Amino acid sequence: MSLVVDVVYFLTALVTAPLWLIVRPLRGKPRIDLRARLGHVAPLPPPRRPRLLFHAVSVGEVNAIRSLVALLARQFEIVIATTTDTGLARARSLFADDHAVVRYPLDFSRAVRRFLDATRPDLVALVELEVWPNFTRLCEQRGIPVAVINGRLSDRSFPRYRRLGPLVRPSFRRLSLVVAQDEAIAERFIAVGARPEHVRVAGTMKWDNALQGQEGVREAADRLADLFGLDRTRPIVVAGSTGSGEEGLIAAAVPADVQLIVAPRKPEHFDEAARVLQPCVRRSQVNNAPNKRDRYVFRFLLDSIGELRAAYALADLVIVGRTFSNQRGSDMMEPIALGKAVIVGPDVRNFESVARALLDGGGMVQTTMQHLPQIIAQLLAGPQRREQLGAAGLEVIRSKQGSVPEHARLLTDLMHARTSGSKAGSHAEAPGAQN
Repeated sequence: MSLVVDVVYFLTALVTAPLWLIVRPLRGKPRIDLRARLGHVAPLPPPRRPRLLFHAVSVGEVNAIRSLVALLARQFEIVIATTTDTGLARARSLFADDHAVVRYPLDFSRAVRRFLDATRPDLVALVELEVWPNFTRLCEQRGIPVAVINGRLSDRSFPRYRRLGPLVRPSFRRLSLVVAQDEAIAERFIAVGARPEHVRVAGTMKWDNALQGQEGVREAADRLADLFGLDRTRPIVVAGSTGSGEEGLIAAAVPADVQLIVAPRKPEHFDEAARVLQPCVRRSQVNNAPNKRDRYVFRFLLDSIGELRAAYALADLVIVGRTFSNQRGSDMMEPIALGKAVIVGPDVRNFESVARALLDGGGMVQTTMQHLPQIIAQLLAGPQRREQLGAAGLEVIRSKQGSVPEHARLLTDLMHARTSGSKAGSHAEAPGAQN
């Protein structure tokens, strides 16, 4: 079976080679670190304690495990593996001082073997999903339990996995533990092959992480305001993580004399957004000195990486992007954790359970593009309503916390079962199972 999988991967690589060898560099993206993706990572020293490997694909998944890593590092050696360049950079900034950070391999069997030989984990925790056939099979052969944590199988991905049927079911049946974000997601994991007795529900770890990492935000916000030349006496609206096509629509919905900071989600959309927002001040053009304010310019483009939270801290009102353009939504929890009044559009499918909790708790406003100008005007005219939204959102976050300790307990039980010599692989009883 592994040979068949490897052949399929090889043929896929041949077909897509022009994309990652030619198109990526032309779009300004770095070339793929192919050597590392083929499993060539520096061998880690022999573990002195049980070793737990986290696989976090990109920035969002890396951020999600921040609190969990801190909790489990008291008793286990931690290794962070990540796939994307941005995820690797974020993982290094958060964890490299204390933990090994490596690139996760492609799922070719030889690459996975090299990777496992170099990292030698006792337990693997896959963040949200990323269940690959060769990886799970080779871990099972070595007696390494594999868990999915903060498990998320979206309504868009679920039908694809169902259609693949026999191809993916063995991989999911090998999982020793699935910790899903909610009951609906748990049922999806079971439907694609996870053993029901190995599936648990513990909420999303994003609630626990939401209020962390706010040190220095105010100082960063003040610096950004100076660089843009913002008038702090005027209202500031921030449109964060916008998708292509949203920038112009949102700009038209915000009154022309209200300061609007737009932060596109993808760097390749920066120039497009700049054209739509003209005249505007671009963050990339004021890197060295504060901008001398042009009193006729009220549009600002955050074409930088890593400053969105600072922009949110400046906001009187936040509009979360990719929620108005059938792009499944962006994370609304970050501005809400800063106590901001937040507006989202109709499409929040990527954050369905989080959005539902915030809307039910009165911590967020949902509207359509048609009604967005009216909602913006109402909230800008009513500071008390904005304060109520911000306070309610923070209360929802606090009430939903507790997922990280539960994840830590389940992973600790699974690790102890593995290291004590019991069979904690695909046929073992999952930790926390009821008798």
